[in-house]
Amino acid sequence: MRKAVVTGGTGGIGFYVASQLAEVGFAVTVVGRDAGRGQEAAGLIGEGARFLQADLSSLRQTRELGARLAQEGPLHLLVNNVGGMWSTRWETVDGIEASLAVNHLAPVVLTRELLGVLRAGAPSRIVEVTSSSITVAAADGPLDYEEIEQAGDYYGMAVCGRAKLARLAHSQDLAEELRGSGITVLSVDPLGPAAAATPNAAAMTPQILPPAVRHLWDAIQAGMRPASQSAGPIVAAAINPAFDDAAGLIVGPDGVPSQDLLTYLSPEISASVRTLTHRVLAEAERPRAWDEPRRPSAEYVAGTWR
Repeated sequence: MRKAVVTGGTGGIGFYVASQLAEVGFAVTVVGRDAGRGQEAAGLIGEGARFLQADLSSLRQTRELGARLAQEGPLHLLVNNVGGMWSTRWETVDGIEASLAVNHLAPVVLTRELLGVLRAGAPSRIVEVTSSSITVAAADGPLDYEEIEQAGDYYGMAVCGRAKLARLAHSQDLAEELRGSGITVLSVDPLGPAAAATPNAAAMTPQILPPAVRHLWDAIQAGMRPASQSAGPIVAAAINPAFDDAAGLIVGPDGVPSQDLLTYLSPEISASVRTLTHRVLAEAERPRAWDEPRRPSAEYVAGTWR
């Protein structure tokens, strides 16, 4: 039986992705923070599904999850669905702004831990869930990645969009790196300008939007979709044979290729994302006097992870 891992799979869109993958024959592992919610989700998904507990805002827990999964042999599908946006800024246990940590750094770390078993399971796929919050970040002003956070006020949707653009840049790099390896990297924007009715969305306030686009709040609320209706394009990216070897493809809400979000990438942004990602992960993995020594999840050599 082919194996799949879905992060953020205990509720919202991720739960429906995991359920649909199980329906087409995958043995699905769903990952989440809450044990009770996770066990319930696995039970609802049915036979062959299981739950693994990990808080992916913690880089240590993310590495440990990857190491555990890597011990289990070939993997055929990784869906990096975990993500979030918040009205109020907060920092993770690693002292990193949460949106960048959860939407970008955690998938980087987990994916690199699992490349070996994804190669062993080839042909395999990595599906990255992106977001049109990227457009809100771009509307808030010029984007740069010199530091973890840009100067200025905190607007959660713009901060999330900036993190998602970093993730998209990294995913495009990874797709090229893995081209011809048997691992196909795809990205999916499952909602476009809409939003899904999830617990994360229910906690949002209008202040999550920059003032320049805050007039769109009522339209966003009116256009909320049930999470169950948003899983389709992610599942299509995971299983549609038309996407075999389609390295770097972005699938839109209708399940077909879209170039829209690529317009926000530039060589300069991609290069600065590479530098920032390497620097932040290297700093996070550096042993400190009050820590146990921590083993880096991978070695960064000459611009590529090995």
